[in-house]
Amino acid sequence: MDIKEIQNLIKFVSKSGVNEVAIEQGEFKITIKAENASATEQVFVQQAPVAVQTAPPAVQQAAPMAAPEATAPAAEPAAESNGNLVEIKSPMIGTFYRRSSPDKDAFVNVGDTISAGDVICIVEAMKLFNEIESEVAGKIVKVLVDDNSPIEYDQPLFLVEPA
Repeated sequence: MDIKEIQNLIKFVSKSGVNEVAIEQGEFKITIKAENASATEQVFVQQAPVAVQTAPPAVQQAAPMAAPEATAPAAEPAAESNGNLVEIKSPMIGTFYRRSSPDKDAFVNVGDTISAGDVICIVEAMKLFNEIESEVAGKIVKVLVDDNSPIEYDQPLFLVEPA
């Protein structure tokens, strides 16, 4: 937009009685404001800042957040259909691990019998690895969360048939 077009816009605003006009064309942005019909117009010309590429990290952060929400509703109907099963829920937000290291066996598998106080998984939160112990004795019926996936507070992790 050249100076001649800007001057024409100013004249238009003063004659029409419009209080404000804003126009954006690509990276060029102009706003013309009039205090009142008898006052002089104020002109603000601003070049839009160059777009910073922040959208991809936001999308990457949002994707892990969506996974636990999708998992939790699927777990609830299973618990409701099996009224005698007990859910072991996450005591914190973090990353769920079924094993202490990639080369070790899982703490518990479907069909394993557990006692109260047995370590059943690890939740990593803020670079701290927290061993999660079972509060119920019984048999593991289902593992509701995939290994190495993000979890939310109070999200069901295991279904246990109490002993």
